[in-house]
Amino acid sequence: MSFDGFFTHHMVHELNKQLAGGRISKIHQPYQNEIILVIRSQGKNHKLLLSAHPNFARIQLTKIPYDNPSSAPNFCMMLRKYLDNAILDRIEQLENDRIVHLHFSRRNELGDLEDITLIAEMMGRHSALVLVNRATGKILDCIKHIGPSQNSYRLLLPGSTYIEPPADTTKLNPFTTDKSKLFDTLSTLEALDTQHIQTAFQGLGSDTASEISYQLEQSPNEKLNSWEQFITKKTDPTWYQADNKELFSPVPFEYVQAQATHFETLSEMLDAFYYGKAERDRVKQQASELIKKMSAEIKRNKKKISILNKELLATEKADTYRIKGELLTSYLHLISNGMTTITLTNYYDNQPIDINLDPQLSPSQNAQKYYKRYNKLKNGAEQIESQLTLAKQEKLYLESIMSQLDLASPSDINAIREELIASGYLKNRQKKAKKDKPSKPDTYLSSDGTQILVGKNNLQNDQLTFKLANKTDIWLHAKDIPGSHVIIKSANPSDETLEEAAILAAYHSKYRLSSQVPVDYVAAKFVHKPNGAKPGFVIYENQKTLYVTPEMSKIDLLKSN
Repeated sequence: MSFDGFFTHHMVHELNKQLAGGRISKIHQPYQNEIILVIRSQGKNHKLLLSAHPNFARIQLTKIPYDNPSSAPNFCMMLRKYLDNAILDRIEQLENDRIVHLHFSRRNELGDLEDITLIAEMMGRHSALVLVNRATGKILDCIKHIGPSQNSYRLLLPGSTYIEPPADTTKLNPFTTDKSKLFDTLSTLEALDTQHIQTAFQGLGSDTASEISYQLEQSPNEKLNSWEQFITKKTDPTWYQADNKELFSPVPFEYVQAQATHFETLSEMLDAFYYGKAERDRVKQQASELIKKMSAEIKRNKKKISILNKELLATEKADTYRIKGELLTSYLHLISNGMTTITLTNYYDNQPIDINLDPQLSPSQNAQKYYKRYNKLKNGAEQIESQLTLAKQEKLYLESIMSQLDLASPSDINAIREELIASGYLKNRQKKAKKDKPSKPDTYLSSDGTQILVGKNNLQNDQLTFKLANKTDIWLHAKDIPGSHVIIKSANPSDETLEEAAILAAYHSKYRLSSQVPVDYVAAKFVHKPNGAKPGFVIYENQKTLYVTPEMSKIDLLKSN
């Protein structure tokens, strides 16, 4: 992938056509490093995403829904103070760099016209969003503050003078350099390869420079003409997908030999490209505490199960003590006071058995001593087996949480966190002023239009199975492994619908990457929840089993339905 200066140039051109002259109606900060500006332009509302994410920094229009926090962060509040109802005059790129200036104008409380610039610096881990008063050059606020201990060249702090990031002035801007300078530069390069082209020109990522190198090598005697043809190409957003590489570009790259997908706009392409990647990264950030906690709980649980199994193994000696007690009782007449051992015939297997005796106890007391040991171990075994059953149920529950976190969207994390608080795994450290709306199971339509519901967490699983499902609806779950509850809203689904629902159940399970995953299915009336069981834990009977492979192409098709 390459969100370089060349891509930024095309994106700025696209955004200016769609947004210039528009008015800001809403401002949100759904995630730590991302801002959404809702801009009313050309009779439509457009959601402009500005991201300072260290891995996915970008600027684009987006149609992906975002969940906003109950209280806005400080930077979002500052944006609302200075940009609410402001007019977007224009969007400019700084040279051919990954720095974009969004120029706004608005009237303040006194009616005076203010010029405010929102600067997006999309530079990897140094990415930033900075709000600047254009008249004074002072920073009003920034999405992350950088002090003198972190950067001696410039400060990103409210009240500081904004200084642009250091730029290499020896490099040429590929869009503004005159033809004679271009010709001289291309003619004197040591080699027309990727590295030398990047060294000579601003803002060209390795992918873009590789394509320019390829074009120049096709016509070595017409370098300038090849250059101009490439630089002036009309925007044609293209996403290339090979076995081990993905790449997007604002125009087709002829050197890339991979499957190409074309889009109407650059923003539409970025939505498709970043959606899964950015979602997983946001989940990882928001759920890091939960993942760490669940990993520790699973480790502790496995250790507990191991200890209980060893203790259970030790209780297997209980029958030996019972047999010795019975033999002593049966042969009391052969035992004399003061004996320390006796050999008797075990009438269970007709083999001799040595029995140790306490010389200070009578024969009858020695027999009772063995009975007491037997009863103690027997009772202990029952308790251990009970604890072992609970520990194994807890293991399944914890693994189900980890499985749900693997597939969760950012909006699902709060529901899972609330479940863990209710289950006692997490402490409720803060009281929410605004209670989140309960999340709902995902809804799919099978090929024949039958509704399929999929729970995304254990609370949803319980709600889905015992409240939303009719008794005759078909319930599915991956066999003997953590996963989601799936409901087909039909008593007699087609074989195709049944298979598609089974694929969803396999995909939303611990074995989503496996082939031939066993999935049980049964009418919902045969599914029961034991008293006191953890959320999502059920027992069922009369089930049948399907074996399916959760292929992503089939999952995507069901999602599109």
